[in-house]
Amino acid sequence: MRFGHRQCDRRGRGFYGEGRHGHESDGLDGNFGRESGGGHGWGRGFGRGFGRGRSGEDWMSERGGRRRFFDAGQLRLVLLKLISMQPRHGYDLIRAVEELTGGAYVPSPGVVYPALSMLEDMNQVAGTEAEGGRKVFAITADGEAELAANAAMVTELMARLAAMAEMRERVDTTPVERAIGNLKMALRGRLTAPDADRKLALEIARILDEATQKIERS
Repeated sequence: MRFGHRQCDRRGRGFYGEGRHGHESDGLDGNFGRESGGGHGWGRGFGRGFGRGRSGEDWMSERGGRRRFFDAGQLRLVLLKLISMQPRHGYDLIRAVEELTGGAYVPSPGVVYPALSMLEDMNQVAGTEAEGGRKVFAITADGEAELAANAAMVTELMARLAAMAEMRERVDTTPVERAIGNLKMALRGRLTAPDADRKLALEIARILDEATQKIERS
């Protein structure tokens, strides 16, 4: 697996990155370890094989860059298939996908709820208010017809989820997640120390870039 990296420039942007609205961020304002736009950087996103980017989009890392795990149409088909098995609310659908992938992929509410709204607008699901204020969705005749018309694609998408579960079981990332947690604590400690300066940040960036290159070659 290839992990993308950037060399640090003279201003240290390779390490610090860009904050919200294009401003530089040192990552020490309570959002340390997160990408701009509210997405996850290190931590859960890394350990589970994907990250959440701007606008709640879900991404998978792969050699040469990143791609969406599902495009919008594919996600709607997956949700529709799950709803066809039994009526579900949004949170239940998120947990169902997580279980199907063995925890390798957890779709964000920022992609699930708009997809449900689209399905409802297309009259493929019907939502009703349930106890607790949650909206439960059931499939309609139009939804059943949509699944039938895209049966091969639905089978492929469900197989993709199962493959993610198999990969998750085969590759235990727990030690990596632990190491990343230690790294985050070490970075926070050093970069908030009284003697921290730009020179230190550049040196840390150099070490991280070197480690990244070693991982890529492993």
